[in-house]
Amino acid sequence: MTAIGMRPALAAATALWSAAAALSDASSAKAGLQNPSIVKVLEQQAAVHTYPGVAISPDGRRVAWVESIPFGNAGASRMGLFVAQVRSAGASVRRIRAAQDGKEHGEQGVSWSPDSKHIAFVATPGSSVQAQIYVADSRSGAARRLTAIKGDVSDARWSPDGKSIAFLFIEDAPKTPGPLAPTARDAGVVESKVYEQRIAVIDVATAQLRRVSPAGLYVYEYDWSPDGRNFAASAAAGSGDNNWWIASLYSFSVSSGQARTILKPPLQIADPRWSPDGRSIAYIGGIMSDEGSTGGDIFTVPAEGGQPKDITPGMQASATWLAWDPAASQRIIFSQNANGLFAFATVDAATGSIATKWSRPEVMTAQDGPGLSVARNGDDFAAVRSSFERPPEVWAGRIASWSQMTHGNDVLRPQWGEARSLQWSSDALRVQGWLLYPLGFDPAKRYPMVVVVHGGPAAANVAGWPGNFNGLLASQGYFVFLPNPRGSFGQGESFTQANVKDFGYGDFRDIMAGVNAVTARVPVDPARVGIFGWSYGGYMTMWAVTQTDRFRAAVAGAGLANWQSYYGENGIDQWMIPYFGASVYDDPAVYARSSPMTFIKNVKTPTLMLQGERDAEVPAPQSYEFWHALKTLGVPTELVIYPDEGHRIAKPEHVRDRAQRIVGWFDRYLK
Repeated sequence: MTAIGMRPALAAATALWSAAAALSDASSAKAGLQNPSIVKVLEQQAAVHTYPGVAISPDGRRVAWVESIPFGNAGASRMGLFVAQVRSAGASVRRIRAAQDGKEHGEQGVSWSPDSKHIAFVATPGSSVQAQIYVADSRSGAARRLTAIKGDVSDARWSPDGKSIAFLFIEDAPKTPGPLAPTARDAGVVESKVYEQRIAVIDVATAQLRRVSPAGLYVYEYDWSPDGRNFAASAAAGSGDNNWWIASLYSFSVSSGQARTILKPPLQIADPRWSPDGRSIAYIGGIMSDEGSTGGDIFTVPAEGGQPKDITPGMQASATWLAWDPAASQRIIFSQNANGLFAFATVDAATGSIATKWSRPEVMTAQDGPGLSVARNGDDFAAVRSSFERPPEVWAGRIASWSQMTHGNDVLRPQWGEARSLQWSSDALRVQGWLLYPLGFDPAKRYPMVVVVHGGPAAANVAGWPGNFNGLLASQGYFVFLPNPRGSFGQGESFTQANVKDFGYGDFRDIMAGVNAVTARVPVDPARVGIFGWSYGGYMTMWAVTQTDRFRAAVAGAGLANWQSYYGENGIDQWMIPYFGASVYDDPAVYARSSPMTFIKNVKTPTLMLQGERDAEVPAPQSYEFWHALKTLGVPTELVIYPDEGHRIAKPEHVRDRAQRIVGWFDRYLK
């Protein structure tokens, strides 16, 4: 695949188009609208109220949520915790504060007590940067602090009897956990110090605290057993940032902390959940490239250990969240990415029978990721819903008769055009993606288009309210094509694993077949197409310009230029073994085969590179290597390093600068 100008045969790509919900064929309805300035679009993005946590009470009567409330013009926000009744017209909303001192305490995280009377949450008291665990009366709002500890705390969960609260705790944590945060700078002798995340339990009445999970293991996710005597948890020895990909399923005794290995899975696991009868544990298993980006099949394994059972084999979708139905001991409720749609379904753990209950072109999130928060009756739910047309808000109640609980984003309107789901064929696969129309689309005109490749690769472009790049580019007069090539979630586990030992080949063919399908049906100027992506998307951007001159401009964010050098530079090398089959030292050829640097002399496309200075996930030397080569070859290029940023660019001034540079680069070469 070294040929310049490679174009998959158009006959190999057949497009089947379907409009997203509430969209019509009247594509020119907004024709003539003037494109808003980049600053205006960024201001709207910064003004979006987000809801990073939502939970319905066990009795289904009330819902609690965390709301990020923007203020000022610098992208700052305040976090608040709120409670309201479900299905009560005009119900008043109560804000729960860590202290009634007139200060902001950044309340976040929310967990209901089993009797629905109290809420546990995390907050930062006064001017401190140290978060602590609090408990509040859900009706009066009166709160009291339970802990006085130093370190990172998260994921508070009540015990089944309501007498204690468990949480994850990293004592003396030097940074925010996870590889997306800026890595600490090395100095002197380089030696990794492991900061373990352990399960801690605090007695609500006495505030007595003790650590439960043993030293030497980093715990990622956990769940109480129904009798409150044990925890099920995913955990691994060593660095927390690097070893999630090789985590095992454990059981920890609450009283003694004794650890027992239940399962060493062949790939990754997420969402371990104990069955109501205590006999088995369910989890989502499959190939996953990032902690928190969950997708796969649903498995059950005996709580005492044994062979796991895939209860959704061959499912043409990716499970993204699960919970046992509190009202039916053998039924599991789960959410899934199903061919680009968000679907809510149930599966019988004994028979594997799946029933889809609800499916929409939108996105749902809850406290612990994509999914729902479910009440004890198994019928009432709460979640944050958003779509291409509707900004995020909290909804609760029965699925068929949702009640909208929040209205923080009522004033927001899309600054982009219609969104359409599309499907096409590539090799023998069905591939899905989204096409976002430009604001003010005029069918009499021909437009430039930017292909935006998602990160991961085990992830997906989904039908949520666009942020950052997608909505911004569409607001500036671009079609935005959002493909989900092989390796993505949404088409089943075999599709997600179809890029193993094949990065840059089958996935690239899928993207190019999609580009051909779009340009054959939509007024896109095929001579004015660009490509952009971050992380894996940045890699695919670098790869694309070594394989074809089809793209007139490219922007690679946190891109990966050379798999061989990357293996020894990054802080998360464990994720690579499942995808490449061996370490770079055992099979360097498989890494070289997929490295853009192997084909660097083919590049002719002007390429901008953007990079966080302290990125441990895709370190800056990868962008330097590609940039240096393009300079040497005389290809127009720029490299921008954002100081003190990690894999996720977070500082508002850097977010604005990045957005302006992306649009400016494409405007220069595509308009």
